[in-house]
Parts: sequence; C-alpha cells; structure tokens
Amino acid sequence: MTTFDNRKDAAEKKFAHDAELQFKAGARRNKLLGLWVAEQLGKSGAEAEAYAKSVVMSDFEEAGDEDVFRKVRGDLPASVSDHVIRRTMDELMAKAIAEIQANG
Repeated sequence: MTTFDNRKDAAEKKFAHDAELQFKAGARRNKLLGLWVAEQLGKSGAEAEAYAKSVVMSDFEEAGDEDVFRKVRGDLPASVSDHVIRRTMDELMAKAIAEIQANG
C-alpha cells in the first residue's frame, strides 16, 4: 500500500499545484486585461492600476471568465467587438502562463 499511498499523495499535490498555478495565471491575465482596457479608455498611471484591480476583483463574482468578460464588455465602447475582447483574453492568458512559468 505504500506505493499506492505515495502515488495518491503525489497526485493530490500535483492537483493542488496545478490549481494554484491556474489561479495565479487567471489573476495575472485579469490584471493584464484590465491594463489593456484602461489603455483603450485613455486611463494611465494610478487610474489604470485601479481599473486593472477592479477587473481582477470582478473575477470573484462567479466561476469561469464570463464575469470578467461582462465587466470589460460593459466598460468598453461598442466599437471593440466581443471577438476582440475574447481573443485578447486568450492571448493574455497565454502571456500570463508564460510569465508564471518563467518566474518559477
């Protein structure tokens, strides 16, 4: 049973580690997204940082990305399409994951 227990413990640790990385990547992506939206809205400096924080906080409303999407969709002008927002979210998630992997 020791081998089985060791495998079970390793699987649980990997699951917890993967969940933590996913959470960190999501939070980083949301901050990057918030900064991108802030730029689209003409915000900079502390105002842009505050907006980015509000995007990060919007992710705690419900599971998944729809709460974040709704937040930025409501703040951006209609000239920015849903497709552009979702594509940017995907691109920034890839960037966030790469940054986390590079920083250990």
